[in-house]
Amino acid sequence: MPEGQSEPLSGEISYDDFRKIDIRAGTIIAAEPFPEARRPAYKLTVDFGPAIGTRRTSVQITQRYTLEELVGRQVAAVVNFPKKQIGKFMSEVLVLGFPDENGAVVLIQPSLSVPNGGRLY
Repeated sequence: MPEGQSEPLSGEISYDDFRKIDIRAGTIIAAEPFPEARRPAYKLTVDFGPAIGTRRTSVQITQRYTLEELVGRQVAAVVNFPKKQIGKFMSEVLVLGFPDENGAVVLIQPSLSVPNGGRLY
């Protein structure tokens, strides 16, 4: 979308609807190139703590982030979507971000360190 414009506001949902989306904090423990992806992407392994464990995902964040700066970064991710096959890779979570003025993804992260697996509310 052009600068200054955003998607229209979605319809109202209930708090119960919101609680169905399980968004957790996790720490990226590995980041790899994903050269087979149709659009530039990385493969991430994210640690969500002992109750959830590690999960993998594919992310199209190559415009704003290098592989080296991702490891150790905390992120927010939806952990209760079904797995999605992306080529030969199985994506298990959806890491969240906002588009910048050019449409590149800016990752969401806690402003302070939080325990891995903490749920957004």
